[in-house]
Amino acid sequence: SRRLAQGSPRSTQRSPKRRSRFRPLCETMAPRGLKALTFAACALSAAEAGQVQLRHSAHKAAPTGFVTSLEFKHQLRVCNAYPNTVPMDIYRGASERLTGGSPLRYKDCRDFQAPLMAGDKLEFKMGGSDAGTFSISDLPNNDAVLLLVIHRHDALSTAVAFQSHVFAGLASAQVAVIDTYKGKEHSVVKIMDLSLKKKGGKAEPVRSEELRYSSVVAVNSGEYEVVLHNDSGAERVRTKLVALPLESYVVMRTGVESMSGNSFPQELVVYPNFDPSSLHSAAARPLASLAAVVFAAFGAVLAC
Repeated sequence: SRRLAQGSPRSTQRSPKRRSRFRPLCETMAPRGLKALTFAACALSAAEAGQVQLRHSAHKAAPTGFVTSLEFKHQLRVCNAYPNTVPMDIYRGASERLTGGSPLRYKDCRDFQAPLMAGDKLEFKMGGSDAGTFSISDLPNNDAVLLLVIHRHDALSTAVAFQSHVFAGLASAQVAVIDTYKGKEHSVVKIMDLSLKKKGGKAEPVRSEELRYSSVVAVNSGEYEVVLHNDSGAERVRTKLVALPLESYVVMRTGVESMSGNSFPQELVVYPNFDPSSLHSAAARPLASLAAVVFAAFGAVLAC
């Protein structure tokens, strides 16, 4: 079963020896009888950048000899939401440089195919200096995309923090919504249909739903727009999302109103990005109406 949780990140410079735990918060839910675009939400996990656990019940080979242990495919997806002009290098252990000769720039995400193992430590460095460490004590007992986002801990210090999520094995597209912005400005993220033209030049009504931060939603295949609004309702940023079946996405609000160093404006990052031609013709148009959003509680984990 999936185990998800949120931690209270603290300063992670110099690799602190603190440990957080993933705890079950919810199961993905969908209201019965809804045939429209279904949103299902469960809590996004976050943990301080010391030690993070992805727990599961291990599959062990039976001693009889004809039952073998299962091997699962775990794809690591890392997003750099730490506002800085210096890109981020990622190491597994002390020497294996996962980013190779192309460090991960601010607002970029990347998928890594390197097989992960329990006990692996991911070291993050900027310009040769240590930024933080993310440790894996266990891995889920199923194929999964493991999302890891590194970002600024607060507006005052330059320490890093992490948020992480294990995507469930759903047939629909999943979207993790993460707020990494540090500052006084408040914004709301909404997802809406593209404005589709009817005969006669009239636009169809555009459906719109709020995407709450620290949640994961499931959406039907189709083309959408993700929009960032400020408190007064004014639009700040607009970007597209092409939702494909079985895919996992991240939507992040980034930026910092820094009290120490340079500030970076609020921006919206969507990853991965696909061409609309990737959609099957039968799934290219969203369904007629939006379903209600079902949100689960978002819990906290204390360091122990």
